[in-house]
Amino acid sequence: MRGSTQMFIQEHVLLGCISLKPGEMSRLTRSVQVAYNRWKDVSLEKFQKNDKSILKSENNEPHDEGACVNLEQEDLGDRKTRGSGNSEIFTVEEAVEAIGFGRFQWKLTMLTGIAWMVDAMEMVLLSVLSPQLHCEWRLLSWKVAFIVVVVFVGMMLSSTFWGNISDKYGRKVCLTMCMLWTLYFGLLSAFAPVYGWMLVLQGLVGFGLGGAPQSVTLYTEFLPVKSRGPAIVLLAVFWAVGAVFEVVLAILVMPTLGWKWLLAFTNLPLLVFAASCCWLPESARFDVLRGRSDKALNTLIRIAADNKSSVPAGRLIANTQTDRGRIKDLFIPEYRRTTLLVWCIWFFSAFLYYGLVLLTTELFQAGSACGVTENSNIEHQCSLMCQHLTIDDYLDLLWTTFAEFPGLLVALWMVNRISRRKSMVICFSLFTVCILPLYACTHRIVLTVFIFIARTSINAGWQIAYVYTPEVFPTATRAIGIGTSSGMSRVGALVTPFIAQVLLKSSVYLTLSVYLIFGLLGTAACWALPMETEGRSLQESTQSSMEQKHTEKTHDSEPAESSRNAAHGE
Repeated sequence: MRGSTQMFIQEHVLLGCISLKPGEMSRLTRSVQVAYNRWKDVSLEKFQKNDKSILKSENNEPHDEGACVNLEQEDLGDRKTRGSGNSEIFTVEEAVEAIGFGRFQWKLTMLTGIAWMVDAMEMVLLSVLSPQLHCEWRLLSWKVAFIVVVVFVGMMLSSTFWGNISDKYGRKVCLTMCMLWTLYFGLLSAFAPVYGWMLVLQGLVGFGLGGAPQSVTLYTEFLPVKSRGPAIVLLAVFWAVGAVFEVVLAILVMPTLGWKWLLAFTNLPLLVFAASCCWLPESARFDVLRGRSDKALNTLIRIAADNKSSVPAGRLIANTQTDRGRIKDLFIPEYRRTTLLVWCIWFFSAFLYYGLVLLTTELFQAGSACGVTENSNIEHQCSLMCQHLTIDDYLDLLWTTFAEFPGLLVALWMVNRISRRKSMVICFSLFTVCILPLYACTHRIVLTVFIFIARTSINAGWQIAYVYTPEVFPTATRAIGIGTSSGMSRVGALVTPFIAQVLLKSSVYLTLSVYLIFGLLGTAACWALPMETEGRSLQESTQSSMEQKHTEKTHDSEPAESSRNAAHGE
C-alpha cells in the first residue's frame, strides 16, 4: 500500500515537471517528499497501534513470523478487539474448549471406535479359530499357538512404525492406512489354503492392528479438558462391544458356514470404516504444528458448525515444529523418567490382564490352586486330539467377555473424581490384594469373586493409562509415545503365556508370586509418575512443554526464595 501511494505521487510530479521551472520543481519535490514522510509516520503509528500487520495479501496467503504462524479469521471490521485496541488471538486448545463436546465428537467416537472393535474381534477370533484349524489341518499344538504369536509379534513390531507415521504425516493418514491394511490382509486370510499362508497373512493383519491405538491419539486431540477422561474411557466400550460381537458372530457362522466365512464377516466393521474415512478430519493440533494453520482453522470452523457453536474471534496462532515423531525426543531430560514409567505401566497392564485371563481357565478347571498342584503331574492327551468348540464353550466365552464392562464403569467413575495417578495406583493395588486369596484352597465361588474383582481392577487401570498417556506427551511426540507404549504392552502379552500356562504346570504358587510381584511393581510405577495430567491442557511442541515446565519451576521457587529473604531480613 505504501509503494502504490509513492508511485502515484511520483507519476503526478513527473507530469507536472513539464510546466514548472527548475527552481519551482525542486521546491515542489521537497514539499511532496515532506508530505509523504508525514503520511508514512502517521500510517506506521496507526499500524503499530491497531496491529494491522497481518492483513491478507492479494493471494489470501497467511504471513509467517518466525516460529509463530498467524492467521486472520475474519475481516478486520468484523473482528472483536480488546479494550487496548489489539486484535484477539487464540490457540487450538482455546478453540477446542470454546467449541465444546457435541455432535462432531459423537460421530468421531463412532468412527475411531471401529479401530477398537477390530482389535478386540481379532483377539477373540484367534481363540475361536485355533481349535478349528487344529482339527481341520491336523496341526500340532505349538503350530496352533504360533498363529497367535505372529499376530502379537506383528503388533509389537508395527506399533512404533505407525506412531512415527502419525507424528510425521498425520493422524488421519496413519489411521486410514493401518485400517485399510488390516482390511485387505484380513480378507485374504479367509482364502488361505494352507497353514503357511495363514501364518503369513495373520502376521500382516497383526502388523496393521499395531496402528489401532492411534485412534486414541486422533480422538484425544479433539476433546475439551473436562470431557477428555470420560470420553476416552467410553471409547474403550467399543473394545468390549467388539469382543461380544465376535462371539455372537462365531455362534451364528461357525456351525453352518465355517471358519472362512467367519474370517470374512470379521472385517465388516472395517468396511464401514473404509466407506466413512473420507469424513475423518485431520487433527487441528497436528496441522498447526506443521505450519498449516489455514487447514487447522477450516477444521475448527467445520467442527463448530457441526456442534452449533463458534470459533473464538481473532487470529489462530501456534508454534511450529519440524522435528516430529522422533523416539529420542521421548528421552529428553523433561520426559525420560515419564517415558520409562509409562512403558512399564503398559507392560505390566498387558502382562497382568492377559495372564489373569489365561490363569482363570486353569484355576476353574482345577477348582482351586490346590487342584492345580494335585493335577500338575497328570499326563496330557495327544496333542493331535481334536476337540471342537461347543455352544456351551461359546456361551462361557460370552459371559467372560461381559466382565469387561464393570472395569470400564469403575474407570469411568474414577477418572475425573480421583487424579489419574492415584486412580492407577488404586487399581494396581486392588489387583495385588485380590491375588493373595488365590494362594489358599478356597471354594469356587470365593475364587470367582476375587478373580472378577482382580480383572475389573486391572482393566480399569489399563483404561486410565490410555487416558494418561496421550495427555502427558506433547503433540510432536504424542503418537510415537502411544505407539511405543502399545509395543511394550504387546511384549507383556507375549511373555505372560509362559508364566500362566507353562510355569503353572511346575508350581502354581510360584506363578501366583510372579503376578503378585508384578502387581506391586505396577503400583510403584504409577506412584512414581512425575506429573499429573488431570485438568491440564495438551502441550503442542516439545519446546513449549519445556518452557512451561521451566515457568512452573520458576513460580514454585519464588515463594521459597521470598521466605528465605524474609528470614534473613532482606
